[in-house]
Amino acid sequence: MDSSICIKDLPFFSSGRFPILGRIRCYLDGWRLFAMGFSLFVALPLAVIFLSFLHPEKEIWRHLADTLLIDLLTNTLILTAGVLSGTFILGVSLAWLTGVCEFPGRKTFSWALLLPLAMPTYVLAFVALGLFDYSGPVQTFLRKLAPADKIWFPEVRSAGGIIIVMTLALYPYVYLLARSAFKTQGKRAMEAAQSLGCSRLTGFFKVALPMARPWIAAGLLLVLMETLADFGAVSIFNYDTFTTAIYKAWYGFFSLPAAAQMSALLVIIVFAVIIIEQQMRQKMQFTQSGRLSMEEERIELTGAIRWAAAFFASVVLLTAFLIPFVQLVIWSAKIFHEEFGGRYLEILGNSLFFACLATVIITCSALLLSYAQRRHPDKTMRLLVRIATLGYALPGTVLAVGVFVVISQADSLLVGMIKAVSGFDADALLHGTVFIVIAAYMVRFMAAGFNPVSSAMNRIAPNLDEASISMGVTGISLLRRIHLPILRNGLFTAAVLVFVDVMKEMPITLMTRPFGWDTLAVKIYELTSEGEWERAALPAVALVVGGLLPVIILTRKTEA
Repeated sequence: MDSSICIKDLPFFSSGRFPILGRIRCYLDGWRLFAMGFSLFVALPLAVIFLSFLHPEKEIWRHLADTLLIDLLTNTLILTAGVLSGTFILGVSLAWLTGVCEFPGRKTFSWALLLPLAMPTYVLAFVALGLFDYSGPVQTFLRKLAPADKIWFPEVRSAGGIIIVMTLALYPYVYLLARSAFKTQGKRAMEAAQSLGCSRLTGFFKVALPMARPWIAAGLLLVLMETLADFGAVSIFNYDTFTTAIYKAWYGFFSLPAAAQMSALLVIIVFAVIIIEQQMRQKMQFTQSGRLSMEEERIELTGAIRWAAAFFASVVLLTAFLIPFVQLVIWSAKIFHEEFGGRYLEILGNSLFFACLATVIITCSALLLSYAQRRHPDKTMRLLVRIATLGYALPGTVLAVGVFVVISQADSLLVGMIKAVSGFDADALLHGTVFIVIAAYMVRFMAAGFNPVSSAMNRIAPNLDEASISMGVTGISLLRRIHLPILRNGLFTAAVLVFVDVMKEMPITLMTRPFGWDTLAVKIYELTSEGEWERAALPAVALVVGGLLPVIILTRKTEA
């Protein structure tokens, strides 16, 4: 319904006979109802998870409390603290070097250091084990040089090992945002600090770093969310966290309620982190005056420092992306003729089917939700949009459990209704179908599709809508004829991000897919569970190459 024409203004409703009904129908138009429906679709799985506490699985919780719960909390705390520390050090230092300083290779490193975003954490994890585990080529080579009892090598399958892997995989989140902050400062902030008697090092810690705190905090929040949500990497390292415990509660104890209750604990932790971060951000007010820094305002590094900066960036890039990717290619070439065949093409087809179907549905839903927000930019709509895009902050294992419970209950209700009406005893209609997987994808990745579309929608001037309405173009016709051509780039970006995210998603696909519907991510999980690193390389290469698409798009935007 058009914003300039309201049903309450029609004669039937303006006569005073049904004023309340007129206001309700005016308020609840199709766009607002769509936003309400999608928000309810996202909120139901979370509600079901929390309601599961009404019927606690006492025996399973007693077993967990006696054996695993303390270890789960300790492991999760150690992992998050280690990864946050590592990503802060790598991300901020590299962001400062490439955003403010000048050294050999700086232009190449500025975009190349984003390449680890293309490699899923679980892929980097199994490559690290394949290279550095006891039977890997590194330790095998060392044992040829000296007796095994005289060679010390750190334990790879440990807290330190998984922290290093996840730090190398996730530091680009901090690097990207911190670099944007440092680029706006240039060397002017440092010159101001030095004019007050600060050394360059002191100026960095007292001036530049505090000014970039909001951006760094946002990057660390993303890292924290990814760390809490990770399932593949910690599974490969046999490092128990809440995500692996949820999976084991479902498939090990065969208790969906216990999995739901553990999911609720993890959701509480995630929400607490979000609230704390928002409170901290509200207390900090930072503004940027003046124009962005130009290339000639960079700090020129001299002597050995400039080569040390280039060496540091090279080591990070080599260990985080280039060496693992080259190793994947070598393994893939070695087993290509054995692995590539009908079954692999079937798995690739399943991955593409899930990704394409989810991309179309999520991108279209994001377009409708974004347009609904444009039509009704009020507090209620902002709340509905926040709820609808909440799933991206939640672990895939949590959403898999919540969506599975909701759809299973809805399936039982439908079967009961069919039996009551027709007397026909139908089998499950939704359980074990593709619908559950797509529903979980929609909840998980709506934010990935919505944000680019919403950003593009916000750049469309309101007077364009007013001019179209004055010529009789309203509603869906306005969206199709006026907005769609302008939103092409935003829709394309959203589609690429959703497509790649779905291709890489492991826990949702693993826990909700129909029987026999393996994907590339699921195949990697199955092969790495058996220690088949070389065989897992072929599907991993496909995922990494596909993951390069959004990195290229992101690089173009940041370097523009």
